[in-house]
Amino acid sequence: MLPACRTEGKEERLPPFALAHGDVEGFLHALRGVHEAFRECFTRREPREHFFRSMVGQLSPLERQSIEPMALEVDGGNVRGMPRFMSDEIWDEAQRRRIYQQLVYDDMGDSEGVVIVDESGCAKKGQDAVGVARQYGGTLGQVANCQVGVFAAYASRHGYALVETRLLLPEPWWSHEYAPRRAKCQVPPALVFQTQPPLAGALVRALSQEGI
Repeated sequence: MLPACRTEGKEERLPPFALAHGDVEGFLHALRGVHEAFRECFTRREPREHFFRSMVGQLSPLERQSIEPMALEVDGGNVRGMPRFMSDEIWDEAQRRRIYQQLVYDDMGDSEGVVIVDESGCAKKGQDAVGVARQYGGTLGQVANCQVGVFAAYASRHGYALVETRLLLPEPWWSHEYAPRRAKCQVPPALVFQTQPPLAGALVRALSQEGI
């Protein structure tokens, strides 16, 4: 089953991205609705509002969408509070995941829907992000300084969306020399080294338990 924007027998292309002003009228109100769906994942109002402003920042035209530039750009942004929210605040991750996956299924669920699992990577210039190492990145097509993960997407005739991820921690990260970096990045002590196939298997089992 092909989406309406594609034609049988033709090369599949992404639909053109051409938005008029009227297409995004009421968008901020809709974004507030999405934000409200996750309100119970936060125990306090402040991190809940930081969460909303971080979503606004990620949808902004900023070239560099890290947390500090976003805090400076969005209305009510707090240069101290928003970075602290990203690094220190605790929210209910399991509940957040369940809510999000249910939203995806409500919008795109279909008896013929499928889960697609693949790895991908993104270039990283610094050394402080968790899992960064010189390794092969599929999207880069070469060995480079990058993060690599395993990703699952749900797809049906109604659309597609990312539903789950697992970060690959390369083998060097488990050496004694990397212990300070693991501590700095708050890598859970219970984690062990896994290659992409076991990570993919764990990801699929988790989705199955969630009913995806």
